[in-house]
Amino acid sequence: MDGRDLMRSVGVVGSERAARGLRTVRAAWRRRRIDAVGLPRRGAERARVPGQVRGAEPGPGGGLLRFARSELRITVAVNGAVFWGWDGAGSQPSYALADNSPEPDPRAVLEPDKDGGWRVVAERVTITVSRHGAVEVRTPGGVTLRRDLPPRWWEPVDGGTARWMQRSEVTADARFFGLGGRAAGPRLRDGTYRLWNTDPGRAFGPGDDPLYLTMPVQLVVADAGTHLVFHDTTWDGTVVLREGEEGAGSGLDRTGRCEVRMDGGPLRCWVMVGTPARVLHTWASLTGAPALPPAWALGHHHARWGFGSAQEVRRIVAGYRRHGLPLDAVHLDIDHYDDHQVFTVDQERFPKLPQLAEELRRDGIRLVSIVDPAVKAEPGNAVYDSGTAVDAFVRDSSGRTVRGVVWAGESAFPDFTHAGVRKWWGGLYEERLGQGFAGFWHDMNEPTSFNAFGEPTLPRSARHALEGRGGDHREAHNVYGLCMARAGYEGLRELAPTQRPFLFSRSGWAGLQRYGGSWSGDVATGWPGLRASLALVLGLGLCGVPYSGPDVGGFDGSPSPELYLRWFQLGAYLPLFRTHASLRAGRREPWEFGPEVLEHARVALLERRRLLPYFLTLAHLARRTGAPYVRPVWWGAPEDRALRACEDTFLLGDALLVAPVLDPGADRRAVQLPRGRWYDTVTERAYEGPGQVLVDAPLSRTPVFARAGAVIPVRGTDGGLELEVWAPARGRTGGGLVVPDAGDGWDEPETERYVARRRGREVVVTREGEGGSAEPPYRVRVRGLD
Repeated sequence: MDGRDLMRSVGVVGSERAARGLRTVRAAWRRRRIDAVGLPRRGAERARVPGQVRGAEPGPGGGLLRFARSELRITVAVNGAVFWGWDGAGSQPSYALADNSPEPDPRAVLEPDKDGGWRVVAERVTITVSRHGAVEVRTPGGVTLRRDLPPRWWEPVDGGTARWMQRSEVTADARFFGLGGRAAGPRLRDGTYRLWNTDPGRAFGPGDDPLYLTMPVQLVVADAGTHLVFHDTTWDGTVVLREGEEGAGSGLDRTGRCEVRMDGGPLRCWVMVGTPARVLHTWASLTGAPALPPAWALGHHHARWGFGSAQEVRRIVAGYRRHGLPLDAVHLDIDHYDDHQVFTVDQERFPKLPQLAEELRRDGIRLVSIVDPAVKAEPGNAVYDSGTAVDAFVRDSSGRTVRGVVWAGESAFPDFTHAGVRKWWGGLYEERLGQGFAGFWHDMNEPTSFNAFGEPTLPRSARHALEGRGGDHREAHNVYGLCMARAGYEGLRELAPTQRPFLFSRSGWAGLQRYGGSWSGDVATGWPGLRASLALVLGLGLCGVPYSGPDVGGFDGSPSPELYLRWFQLGAYLPLFRTHASLRAGRREPWEFGPEVLEHARVALLERRRLLPYFLTLAHLARRTGAPYVRPVWWGAPEDRALRACEDTFLLGDALLVAPVLDPGADRRAVQLPRGRWYDTVTERAYEGPGQVLVDAPLSRTPVFARAGAVIPVRGTDGGLELEVWAPARGRTGGGLVVPDAGDGWDEPETERYVARRRGREVVVTREGEGGSAEPPYRVRVRGLD
């Protein structure tokens, strides 16, 4: 027995959390007992490396290399992605990949290389393998982007799961991004990052890691090119990063380094090379197109843990109406449940909920419901009884249902890695739709189980179906939220087939974008939390999840009027624009912060409403290309090192650059501009990039710049779509894409392409198509002319 755990037990029972404290102590000891019996004991291990290459066998897209103690299969897909797997690992089964493995590229050839090694030559990339198993990724011009040293395994002598480690080197100028939602990003500096989805149990800031949504996905940006690497295993692991230092030495001392250690699972990975846009396009073709949110989901959402009653919801909505503030959705947290039980309604506080939902819908406001995975383990609870009837819940190694403690008390957890359980769970959303809900946010799905000590999740030995393969929670934990999202999304597709599902999830894994988006979770109220909000959105976008956003104002405290306003202004330019707060936090309605904040918040809301056609276009383009709505400023010029170092500014699509104010008391700020001409969207003053400019940033607005020549779809004063065109520089042309979208259905509208040309003091805008040029069908407003 660990004395520290005993002291934690005593402390919890005697604290303010005593209401559920004793249950969490019992749950922690119960979890420890389950793992003591169910987890295999790790004994002596035998280290292994591949050894010397013995031979090669060409195959479609590459081939098989045999080493003394391992084998390596390399395949280049027709989309340019490269797969390699050690020890017979194939690309399937995989929770990340959308469908079957992509078709091999018949043009990729396996051939001998120097010094007894081999190489696979393809159109976009060359892969070389040394005779000892080091793998290099090179551009078609022969520049090395990454070198993976021969891997190492530690295999239990008496059988069982092998641990492995892979060390890699990148160029000295390379910078790391990704690994899921990281508060300290978007650029990942030297340090250790854990790959284990974790509820920190409190509000978090930039120094907290890991968080709710981790992914073994790295985007590496260097002068020579950009590449994405994905280690496809769901097990617990760590990634240790060290950036390179140019001029600090020679040889290996100058390189950047990465070390990946995994507790199990196959050693296999995918690598994609190219521009950031091409890399993310290839990644989306592998892991699935991002789900398309309904139009209303790109508006403003108001949420709170603790509305408490239908009357309070009506009061908040009336306040928005009274102050002339647009509102598109209201979110109900766990306090609307009956005794915190999922798929129920407290009829005393929320009587006639469908009537409330219909009232809101008539005003253009949708109702969104929280959904937690834990089910109160009590006979008579309809969800528990129906789940028990289909054997839906996770069991331990002895066959007993695993129980944890969550908001409803003793709870059971559905095994979402079983197709039948997903089908059952998806059908439960019929109750939510019947109550009038139009969207859903998944919470507590790491999964979280309150424990007084130890990990706040299920026992690692808990058994899961894993699509019929069988395994334990060590392998299933990181994909639990992903599989729950799949269950909800597929259920909604069946229950409401004419409507695009709206779903976002606190936890997930690679491929989450197929089913919806994510949000920050319980980000701390404070200026560091504001900065972390932007880092999370940028990082998730670079991992293929384009739709996300923070809790505006922070989750846990009472922001100052200035902090709230700056957070609100940032949120107005992020995909998910939602105010939210905890039960104990201060209020989040704009009018609660005084008349000045109210007026400036109104400007931000009206601008978001005006830009809704642009957000809809970005949503469609994300679905079709994998490009995130919110992009780092180096997106179009990754070779620009000054842009790679910029973390406080972002691109919204190709047309807009947003420079949020992230520090207290600031009324001016420096902005790093990419190459080209950029217009201040308020003053219409032109600035030339690349370079840094100093601009005013009063409380009344966030500095936003439009790219010269951009054609942006916006909402006109009459509510119709119009084109806002920013004048190209003299002698230059510009353009933009428009995807007109009516709202919620599955129609695939045509992508319209517009070109803007400067002719003296005039700007001519045409729609370009297969039949040639034509006049735009919308009103055109030109800005930025001399």
